[in-house]
Amino acid sequence: MDFNNQYRPGAFGHLPVVTKNIIIINVILFLAKLALATRGINLDDYLGLHHHLSPNFKPHQFITYIFMHGNFQHILFNMLGVYIFGQVLEQVWGPKRYITFYILTGLGAAIAQYIIMHIEVQHEIARINLLIDEYYGDTKIVTRLIEDKYRMLRYKVIVGASGSLMGLLGAFGMLFPNRYLYLYFLFPIKAKWLVIVYGAFEIYSAIQNDPQDPVAHVAHLGGLIVGILLVLLWKRDRQNFY
Repeated sequence: MDFNNQYRPGAFGHLPVVTKNIIIINVILFLAKLALATRGINLDDYLGLHHHLSPNFKPHQFITYIFMHGNFQHILFNMLGVYIFGQVLEQVWGPKRYITFYILTGLGAAIAQYIIMHIEVQHEIARINLLIDEYYGDTKIVTRLIEDKYRMLRYKVIVGASGSLMGLLGAFGMLFPNRYLYLYFLFPIKAKWLVIVYGAFEIYSAIQNDPQDPVAHVAHLGGLIVGILLVLLWKRDRQNFY
């Protein structure tokens, strides 16, 4: 095993400008979210991705959701991945192509997960509408069901950079397939196998569709697929790729 081929990320101060600013923006928004929550303001209402029937939906959320996170563990894992893979890819592609890749993979992840969210919302609305028809005439019950409908729409929200991170992982695995990485700092694994393992896990988790699992696995797959497609597309232009 050639451990000289392992990847060791550099210090934060030496990160390329886009990767560094992505991490800074995410941290600032996460801290702002915590601070505003003490005043009864939920920043996810404005920047997280909502269903289009939600009163909180705005088109810009398909992009801004990438910079929002649910909790400390969520942002820590995602920003660690951006720190590890982002700096290498930005150096390979340059800042413009790198930020384009980051946004497009995040957008692909959003669209993939939004389709699932839309199916879930339509199913829940149909269920509530059947109950409204059943209890039509009972004002109290009907009012509560309508409130449940709008509450469900409000709290259906997608946040996180995981889709973009999966895109970065996929791109890293394609460009540096035999580069060794440490999986959770426990043991070395080649980048290509890490991509395959994570991809298989996300497919399995998406199929399982565990209602107790809050992770947007379809978004992860969307980001990974878009990332792989972009690398394949850009590889055709070898003169400008590296």
